[in-house]
Amino acid sequence: MNNFRKISAILLVGLSTLSAYGQYTENLVSNGSFEAVDGKIKGLKSIGIATGWTSPTGVPADLFAPTKAKGSEIPPANVPDNTYGKEDAKDGSNYAGIVAYSFGAKVPRSYILGKLDAPLKKGMRYCVKFNVSLAEASKYASNNIGISFTKKDPSTEDKTPIIANASILHPENDSKTFNKTYSWEQICGTFTAEGGEKFITIGNFSKDDKTRYENNLKPKDMKKTQIIAAYYYIDEVSVMLLEEDQFCDCLIAEERNEYSATIYQKAINLNDKMTVNQMVEAQQLFFAFGKDNLTPIGKESLDLIVSKLMANPALKLEILGHSDPQEDKVGEEKPAYSKMDSKRVNAVILYLTGKGIPEARLIPSSQGSESPNEEAIESDDEDLKMAKNRRVTFKVR
Repeated sequence: MNNFRKISAILLVGLSTLSAYGQYTENLVSNGSFEAVDGKIKGLKSIGIATGWTSPTGVPADLFAPTKAKGSEIPPANVPDNTYGKEDAKDGSNYAGIVAYSFGAKVPRSYILGKLDAPLKKGMRYCVKFNVSLAEASKYASNNIGISFTKKDPSTEDKTPIIANASILHPENDSKTFNKTYSWEQICGTFTAEGGEKFITIGNFSKDDKTRYENNLKPKDMKKTQIIAAYYYIDEVSVMLLEEDQFCDCLIAEERNEYSATIYQKAINLNDKMTVNQMVEAQQLFFAFGKDNLTPIGKESLDLIVSKLMANPALKLEILGHSDPQEDKVGEEKPAYSKMDSKRVNAVILYLTGKGIPEARLIPSSQGSESPNEEAIESDDEDLKMAKNRRVTFKVR
């Protein structure tokens, strides 16, 4: 198996992988890839002809679709080549476009708004995904591109930003900017509904001073006029109901890893007969080689642990960090790969304390590679065996 280009998560093959990643229900966003249109695109600011989509403010968003050129002139809303850059659709042929940020608000932000096929149900969890790509004519790249679910239509004729709490952001939103051109990045997460949410809005819901940004260098061979903003293409939007034992299978963008980019993920099955201790100790977090980044699924496990610790204040939690033998060996010469067991424990402690768990209740325990995962089996290839060892486990004290 090729270690350079492996799938970002390998699922436990037990009685049924579908126990944790079963078939989702239908997408509640009926035109999530903007393929259905009612009319012809005559230029920019045409999101309103995409069936089910509109702009919630006085600043119209854009819709891009393949368009026949007249002579050598490229239509401004064409796919793949258009006013703001060149990008193939993530799914189908069309995609939307918004302004997410502009320094000093020189270019007003835009948003896209849709109505879900059915209201969200109270207490139910939903897997929410969409994809973004930075247009290369953008002067800036930013973070804070997210989704807001609302019960009421947030539309206004004002040309001002929508400032609200985002329902879904990228799990690493606070530390990154979406700066990839000529490719798509997935924003994905699990949303627990209050009940009755019917509208989905995509854009930046944070104030300018709370938005992280960086300059985007204009490609030397690009002749397009640079827009003084962070402009993003949007495609493949989905909102799907999760069953009780399902996880949202978010993709994790890992940098190319010289050793292995594989992240194992175990299907964790809980039931009402389990004690609090058993539920907590059933949780396991897995990591890529030389990484201590928490995956979205790992954060879901930690959120469950937080709820149990909050409800049982007498409990203490031992956090056991593990590395694989190759990490230990490489770490002897490359400090970035050393003590991965401790780094993973620290990442978990930082997350738990950030959720309100006192550090005094957390017991760090670095195990190195001395305790191989008993769930590694003979038929696993070497890379999978190693991936199963790169983990954090828990014991209730």
